[in-house]
Amino acid sequence: MGGLVDRPDTAGLERTTMRRVARRLMPLIVVCYLIAYIDRSNVSIAALTMNQDIGLTAAAYGLGAGLFFVTYIIFEIPSNLALHRYGARRWIARIMITWGIVTACMALVVGEKSFYTVRLLLGAAEAGFTPGIIFYLAQWFPSRHRGRAMSRFYIGAALATVIGAPLSGLVLDLDGLLHIAGWQWLFVISALPAVVLGFVVLYRFTDQPSQAHWLPAEQRAWLVDTMTREQREVRSARKYSVMGALRNPGVLLLATFFFLYSFNSIGLTLWMPQVIKGTFGHPSNLETSLLTAVPYIFAVVFMLVVGRRIDRGGSHHLHMAVPMAAAAVLLVGSVMAGQSVAGFLLLAVSTGVAWSAVPALWATATAFTSGIAAAAAVALINSTANIAGLAVPPLIGRVHEATGTFVAPLIIIAVAMLVGAVVALVSARFTGRGGLARSAG
Repeated sequence: MGGLVDRPDTAGLERTTMRRVARRLMPLIVVCYLIAYIDRSNVSIAALTMNQDIGLTAAAYGLGAGLFFVTYIIFEIPSNLALHRYGARRWIARIMITWGIVTACMALVVGEKSFYTVRLLLGAAEAGFTPGIIFYLAQWFPSRHRGRAMSRFYIGAALATVIGAPLSGLVLDLDGLLHIAGWQWLFVISALPAVVLGFVVLYRFTDQPSQAHWLPAEQRAWLVDTMTREQREVRSARKYSVMGALRNPGVLLLATFFFLYSFNSIGLTLWMPQVIKGTFGHPSNLETSLLTAVPYIFAVVFMLVVGRRIDRGGSHHLHMAVPMAAAAVLLVGSVMAGQSVAGFLLLAVSTGVAWSAVPALWATATAFTSGIAAAAAVALINSTANIAGLAVPPLIGRVHEATGTFVAPLIIIAVAMLVGAVVALVSARFTGRGGLARSAG
């Protein structure tokens, strides 16, 4: 695919266009994902006091945390197909407004049944947001710019813990203000940004590059031409229907990889505050929330580094496999180090390294499917991963109750990541290099 974007006189046009697109879209997308992840995972901070207030056992909390993913999984693919039909601007705004309202309702739970019910509603409300944004980014960023875009997007999730965990700890200390529990304040306060940002998305998002009147005509023409020709090349190499994409071995292997990765990103994240409090001394709730942020600072750094490396070339599959294998080894090292500073640092670095595998996953997934098939494939990969969200939190809760420590749960997570590294290598056979030729535009 030589031509327009390969000539020296268009190199500057490409840089300025992608810089303008990134400035327009990425800050809002990162903030939206940050809020989404806070609203999904703030239950882990709330659990420090909520569980006792409403009588939740560790197993009941694990089940409720996991139930979010039941409805999330059920509605994931239909939601992404609806986004493809109605446009990202309206559909993502709808998702954000409804999940904000449901998050506020978490402040009203009074026991196991109401906790389970609202978590199910929250999963239904948020379903489709992550794959919708990934599909949206694939419409705006050519393959050789996509690794960095995906890493910036996922930085929102890491920042949610870096920023959200300490803030959540501070809000938790509002306990008793106006006779309202701190965990209730946490849900109400974190719900408001989602609703507000939903309306910002309606104003700020543009569905297609051809509609981007905020781009100068020359830049808009370059981007439309680039994305059209790149998608045409993908379709000429591999043309899938929705069902064909859902049955494709490459898609299924990427889904399996993301499932195994999610033992860390979902299972460990939802338990991280309790792992820290139960393994590394007896820090206060605020100290626990501050320590919870540390692993995700590492995640931000590693994702930025890996995102740049992906766009510069190299095997996407190695960028998936190596971080997963390294994270598994580091997590086992943390368990062996025990209750020490070294043990905590190994846990933190392991988490950050594991997260750095995600940009390569999505750069791969969005480079060998296109159109509605890509929307379905991305949704399947993400929803399959969230089966881990359904299964792993209860598993960790039950194993923790049975053993009295978090050693066995952490070993289970390490094994899942090691298997994920193997799956990443196997997937290379079915997805190629995970991207179009670097000369493609």
